[in-house]
Amino acid sequence: MNDLVTRTGFRFSTRPATPADAEAVAAFFDIVSDEDRRFRFLSSVRHLTVAQAQDIAAFDHGRHETILALLPGTDEIIAAATLAADQAIEIAEVAISISPHYKGRGIGWTLLDYAAAQARQWGVRAIQSIESRENHAAITLEREKGFVARPIDGDPALVLLERQF
Repeated sequence: MNDLVTRTGFRFSTRPATPADAEAVAAFFDIVSDEDRRFRFLSSVRHLTVAQAQDIAAFDHGRHETILALLPGTDEIIAAATLAADQAIEIAEVAISISPHYKGRGIGWTLLDYAAAQARQWGVRAIQSIESRENHAAITLEREKGFVARPIDGDPALVLLERQF
């Protein structure tokens, strides 16, 4: 478990999700706003199935991991960052979701830095995020963190943001 502090001074703990967290991960996504779930899954998902939650909570260290952000001393999930590398472990995709009760405290910034550091440890050369063009908050945050945006061929509703290491 790692303790992190955001730029606003908010403290939280992180740990990798395990298959035993699938139920808690599904419950976390139930409290995420409909819009944030749509941005995270790029579709209208009202509730995660057990299989979807298990996929998020599954891990393959060095290739796929979901980092859970927890209130210190509790098991309450306040955010989740999923990092998944390609087969060659050259590029990893990152996706972050935050509880509506904890937005605006710098958790997204801090988790993105933490996930990027994890990806570098894996040896990837770049991290990417696929965003809806409507997700202005995520696009702004990623650009502030050095991500470069480019269109996705064939899908004008999405944008690919990438940060090279």
